[in-house]
Amino acid sequence: MKASTVFARTAVAAAFAVSPALVWTQDGKPKPPPQTPTSYMKVDITEPFQVTMDRMKAARPAIERRQQELLAQRYDLANRPAQGVTMFRGKPVQEGVRVKLPRGVTWQQLAGMSPDDVKAKGLYPAGFLPLSHPNHPEGGMLFPQFHIDEILRQERRDLNRFDLSFDLPDHILPEFPAPIFLTTHPEMGDVSKGRLLTIDNYYELFNGLLNPKQIEGLRLLLTPFPQQQFNQTEDRRSARPSMGVSCFDCHSNGHTNGSTHLVGDIRPQELRHRIETPTLRGLNVQRLFGSQRALKTVEDFTQFEQRAAYFDGDPVIATKKGVNVLERGSQVHFMAEFQALMDFPPAPKLNVLGKLDPKKASAQELRGEAVFNGKGQCVTCHAAPYYTDNLMHDLKTERFYKTQMVNGMKAVGDGKIKTFPLRGIKESPPYLHDGRLITLEDTVEFFNLVLETKLTDGEKADLVAFLRVL
Repeated sequence: MKASTVFARTAVAAAFAVSPALVWTQDGKPKPPPQTPTSYMKVDITEPFQVTMDRMKAARPAIERRQQELLAQRYDLANRPAQGVTMFRGKPVQEGVRVKLPRGVTWQQLAGMSPDDVKAKGLYPAGFLPLSHPNHPEGGMLFPQFHIDEILRQERRDLNRFDLSFDLPDHILPEFPAPIFLTTHPEMGDVSKGRLLTIDNYYELFNGLLNPKQIEGLRLLLTPFPQQQFNQTEDRRSARPSMGVSCFDCHSNGHTNGSTHLVGDIRPQELRHRIETPTLRGLNVQRLFGSQRALKTVEDFTQFEQRAAYFDGDPVIATKKGVNVLERGSQVHFMAEFQALMDFPPAPKLNVLGKLDPKKASAQELRGEAVFNGKGQCVTCHAAPYYTDNLMHDLKTERFYKTQMVNGMKAVGDGKIKTFPLRGIKESPPYLHDGRLITLEDTVEFFNLVLETKLTDGEKADLVAFLRVL
């Protein structure tokens, strides 16, 4: 046998032995092996950027239509504000239960059933299920258009995504720009002067109010850094290479604009939870950070956020796209020091202990406080004065429904979620960690079912009245 023939056969045998990449089918065509689960994202993008953008732009209408159909099936999203109830700067607060009930059942009937019965009969309201990202398999940061437009106007930085847009209507989101309250200047009230805080105006607004460390921390919170969808690589979702996003693109004015993302610490992708941006107000009284990660200090959160959550928890991708590594002793400390100054909005009907002042509160609000502290069991987790216990709790919502796929998301339960403070709660819709509850009335119905408290219609209304004055 010729040496060349031996070499060729040996090479073929070796290739099949070490790399069974292709499986030949009966029709003679190779078939790629099945995909195995991985915790990592693809690093080497081989598709040209223009091809990616054209492909995702073409898919966008169908993806957005599917999400809007889901929202319409779950909720009544009409603009129906409560009479005489507004946020601090005057934006109306939406009222009424917006989650749609299954046909043929009332809220009182549903609350009277056991979790097993609700699950067996498939009666758990779809609006109480975890809410999917507008494109769950893709995920990533999404900003309301009003924020995108203002950042583009002030900074000429474009946060539009070519593949996707935000899914919830403006009237159910927090007011924008949000007022800013500082623990160090309670005498000033809202220090924002009605403006959105940006890298262009922060020094003008805060020089003389903050010390130099806090001003530097604020500058860093407003400085854009590369992120998964907004960066300079071909693996981005902005038409042009992007400087990135800032902490205050989600936490605008130290509050929230309702921006959404997927948590970075769960795999596979279908099990990652949507996260609705929480407010930074009252951060100085909190002891857990991140809705599920339970980071123990705001310094930890500040340091890890841009290294991890910005890049879906993948340090390999972070390195490729330009991770911002903050220095703990100066930058992280300065940013955390400013964040700790963000205060709750005024609550004139509460006394110094955070409870209702009987001389200022209405009879309905006082009844609502009694429900909150009694039959409603809210105080178990949300104790005055800030209405949090700084712990994590698992509501075990999966008692009520069967595991199911929802637009690329697998609804299996929520797990442990931190107790968010309820001070100023009417200023931060929508509610729960993923924004699945549109109004405070929805929130009361959700907990009435999940906690099996069996409140009457009157008790629910009283409870909402109390929550609005916190």
